[in-house]
Amino acid sequence: MNILIASDMEGATGVVDWDHVMPERPDYPRFCRLLTGDINAAARGAFAGGAKRVSVTDGHNTSRNILIEELDGRVTLNCGSPMPALSMVHGVDRGVDGVLFIGYHARAGAQNAILDHTWSDARVANLWINDRLFGEAALNAAVCGQFNAPVVMISGDQTACAEARDMLGDLETAVVKTAVGRMAAECLPPSVTAGLIEQAAKRAVERLQSGTAPAPFIVPAPIVMTLEFYKSEMADKAMTLPGARRAQDRKVQYNADDMLTIYHAFRAMVGMAR
Repeated sequence: MNILIASDMEGATGVVDWDHVMPERPDYPRFCRLLTGDINAAARGAFAGGAKRVSVTDGHNTSRNILIEELDGRVTLNCGSPMPALSMVHGVDRGVDGVLFIGYHARAGAQNAILDHTWSDARVANLWINDRLFGEAALNAAVCGQFNAPVVMISGDQTACAEARDMLGDLETAVVKTAVGRMAAECLPPSVTAGLIEQAAKRAVERLQSGTAPAPFIVPAPIVMTLEFYKSEMADKAMTLPGARRAQDRKVQYNADDMLTIYHAFRAMVGMAR
């Protein structure tokens, strides 16, 4: 049983502010340690549930947030940026049986969601795929689905976990904080969240082995992506991608027959929109 832990940071234990997740801010090292603790808890649970191999992909910012010196010695770490092909789910194409999302956040515009955004807080206003509103959890899960790997567990605030269940099915969740706004939450201490994450990961891997975990998240072709930017000039820049077409105002569309092409187009257009 080969498990990938795909991590972000905004949904980690205790995080409620951008100061907690940005490398230039003084609080950042402290929250790197808390994120690493969440990942270690997920790894312990995955191994306890029957995993034989666990790898971790650091998916936040420049992918240099996890403290390798404090990481569980049984796992391998994918870090550094850019990871050109698969970014936040790097490694899912290597025979992964199931994926755990750790430290995830809700989509842009979600209510009562810590640091809600979709990929870029400064550029992406909304993302629709086949007319359904997507956040990062659904987007990355759809890429995992391209490789027949289901997302079987998520940790984050209550809104991120509910969003994932709505999009991906009956996966295991670990709610580490209850958001009451974008930058305020009732947070559980790491001594408590570690147990929640470990037990959810254990249940997820056990369900994966027993055949009761959610199926891979497959987006049916043909796929239409609609990406809405915050400013019209961002849409202007994104239009330089071959195959992109202007939908309306700040919205740009792209069509493809597979999710991996859509993922690459999304990342390229967001990059162009700086």
